[in-house]
Amino acid sequence: MMRAVCFLTLNLLFLFTVSPALGSELNLDVKETTLSNGMKVLVLVNDDAPVFSTVIRARVGSVDEKAGQTGLSHFLEHMLFKGTKMFGTSNYEAEKPLIDKIDSIGALLKAEWTNIHDPLKPLDSTLFKRFRQEIADLQKEEAKYVIKDELWDTYLRNGGSGLNASTFEDGTQFCVSLPANRLELWALLESDRFGNTIFREFYSERDVVYEERRQRLDNNPWGKMRETLRANSFTASGYRHPVIGWASDIETWDHDLLKDYFVTFYSPNNLVAAVVGDVDPHEVFRVCEQYFGSLPRGPEPPVVTTQEPEQTGEKKLTLEFNANPAVQIAWHGPQFGHPDNAVLDVLTSVLSAGRTSRFNRSIVESKKLAANANIWSSSSRYPDLIVASATPLQPHTCAEVEQAIYEEIEKLKTDTVTTWELEKIRNQLDADFIRGLSSNGGLAFRLAHTYAVAGDWRYLITSYEELKTVTAEDIMRVANKYFTPANRTVLTLVKTEVAQTAPAPSGPATRLHH
Repeated sequence: MMRAVCFLTLNLLFLFTVSPALGSELNLDVKETTLSNGMKVLVLVNDDAPVFSTVIRARVGSVDEKAGQTGLSHFLEHMLFKGTKMFGTSNYEAEKPLIDKIDSIGALLKAEWTNIHDPLKPLDSTLFKRFRQEIADLQKEEAKYVIKDELWDTYLRNGGSGLNASTFEDGTQFCVSLPANRLELWALLESDRFGNTIFREFYSERDVVYEERRQRLDNNPWGKMRETLRANSFTASGYRHPVIGWASDIETWDHDLLKDYFVTFYSPNNLVAAVVGDVDPHEVFRVCEQYFGSLPRGPEPPVVTTQEPEQTGEKKLTLEFNANPAVQIAWHGPQFGHPDNAVLDVLTSVLSAGRTSRFNRSIVESKKLAANANIWSSSSRYPDLIVASATPLQPHTCAEVEQAIYEEIEKLKTDTVTTWELEKIRNQLDADFIRGLSSNGGLAFRLAHTYAVAGDWRYLITSYEELKTVTAEDIMRVANKYFTPANRTVLTLVKTEVAQTAPAPSGPATRLHH
């Protein structure tokens, strides 16, 4: 059987052909250069419309953070929208003394926070409240000079769209799309953002992030489950840190800490820019050298050397929360570039991709044990997790759903996946891959992400080609390798009022109260 041959043409050469009999071929004519300060620039031409999309990726995320620093990558994502000496202020010279005063009181505030959290010292928050009020008063005075959202307004007036940013465990990215004749404006604004950023409104934005943490994690059952599962699945790896940061770290961030972190991880030699659209690569390189090339090269960011030790026994956790019961199971998996990654992509798709997947047919539709059941694997710079998640349907329990998940996984260890299932999954992965390459923004994100994680954008092609070679025997081998009891952590969410009356669980467990 032959599938349809799909062609996507992106100017010079972008030929994507899919055929089970003939294999698949993908060719991206990406032009690349390294600026004099070490910044990487990738360009892919698509002249279908007079527009272009960009992604600037900083190769830093929560995995790079340490105690006291957690959440700084995400916080910097916020702060890099606050403007520079040129943008975001009506009078920087008048604003700067106020920023300096806020900084000096902030140092006193941090010292007082340490005092009131010292069990050997008397609890007295009088000074703490006073410093907070002094900072608030100064920020009100500073607000007279602050021009809110000037970066976004400038882009908007020039036809920009999709201005956004995001932070994950492995990286932080900033994106925008513009008309083709606004390339130099983009280079000016972004080089100014990374070269002359001013951390204005520091403490009010810190409060915004603290509230974001409360909403997304502390008061959200799924956010709390994810944070709890990762924090307990990992013993040493930085992947145990929440992207948004631990609450106590957020409370003690200060200007000096943020500035040091910015210099360490956001220098041009730790950035990659991907530009996709109606552009001339040579012009992109010239403009980038002119604007970004003037930024001083920074220190080489520290390499993460801490390795997660092998897990040698099952962990079981209970999270009490006023929400419907749910269960999540995590197994340790490989890092980006490992040959088992492609196999896990296919394996998890067999289990939970679409209505005809094994989890859906068995656990959801046939046995009606759960409202949903899913499994996915991470593809990260360092070894990460494979996670299964399900929400039981009354009167069924988390334990029943958990057992049903194990039963479906066990079948993969002894019975080969059918040819029909493999073909279906290949079709789905083909479609997903094509959709990911169908927009300038999607392409720019994938190029920047792959380069930042793998050190070579070509792995975007390599990883896709590896999916085409996965066999039923590979799936059986990988299922037996990773899905063992000793390699897993099980987190059960128990509704608070139920947890208060339920008998104590047998065996060792960690009980987390919310």
